[in-house]
Amino acid sequence: MDTRAEIREFLTTRRAKITPEQAGLPAGGSQRRVPGLRREEVAVLAGVSTDWYVRLEKGHIDGVSDDVLDAVARALQLDDAERTHLFNLARAARPRRASRPRRTPRPVVRDSVQRILDSMSSAPAFVRNGRLDVLAINPLAEALYSPAYDHANGPVNLARFCFLDPAARDLYPDWDDVAHSTVAVLRAEAGRDPFSRELTDLVGELATRSDFFRTDWAAQNVTLHQHGAKHFQHPVVGRIDVTFDSLDLPADPGLTLTAYSTEPGSPSADALALLASWNATDAVSSSATAAPSDMTVEHPAEQPGQ
Repeated sequence: MDTRAEIREFLTTRRAKITPEQAGLPAGGSQRRVPGLRREEVAVLAGVSTDWYVRLEKGHIDGVSDDVLDAVARALQLDDAERTHLFNLARAARPRRASRPRRTPRPVVRDSVQRILDSMSSAPAFVRNGRLDVLAINPLAEALYSPAYDHANGPVNLARFCFLDPAARDLYPDWDDVAHSTVAVLRAEAGRDPFSRELTDLVGELATRSDFFRTDWAAQNVTLHQHGAKHFQHPVVGRIDVTFDSLDLPADPGLTLTAYSTEPGSPSADALALLASWNATDAVSSSATAAPSDMTVEHPAEQPGQ
């Protein structure tokens, strides 16, 4: 990833989103040629020279202190996710030993974490990495995401499912919102780990095959995706509305445990309980069907002359 270009595009798009009125500045009437703030206005708000800010917006991050970045973040009214992203981009762009795109081994989820997932029998839960690979999952979450698993040729990646599998539009009744959020999660991960070859390959694949992804990626939006609402239209039990909570695993940097919950006594809670029952019944049926093929029937040896 070209970190200087990323800084330029990120700051330019954030500047365009803030109107003079929002920043407490005179609107300037019809003389304004840009919808958002001018560079010199951001410089004044941040307490730096215009020339200095112009250099920063071009990606020249050398010698920029955290205090100055904080001032720019305040001037542009960045939220927590955007501020974190700016600092990540700045860190990646600072001169250091040459960094090249590199492949990293697929993380292995510890047995103890899988046991935690499995113990959450009434809550769908899974562990993912920053590029949205599902690395571990409990049975109820796998049942909830059954359309993704039905069509997967390998490990499930939620971004690839969202943009490249038609079943995603049926599973997500608010597909546009899910798609925007998915892009924003990947954007944030690109700032955190800009030299990941796996992430670069995934972004390239999605940008090539999805017009929506390509357009939304250029918007430079980021999110931390830690808590919120999510909606499913499951092919077996129908509508399920959940609240999600995502927790970073401190012992496994880059991995996140996400769990879904429903409002007690709600139709969604009933639907989720029905899904758990259906999944358990389906698992028993599959096991019973498979059992005869696993049995070896021994026939008595033929005796001579029989």
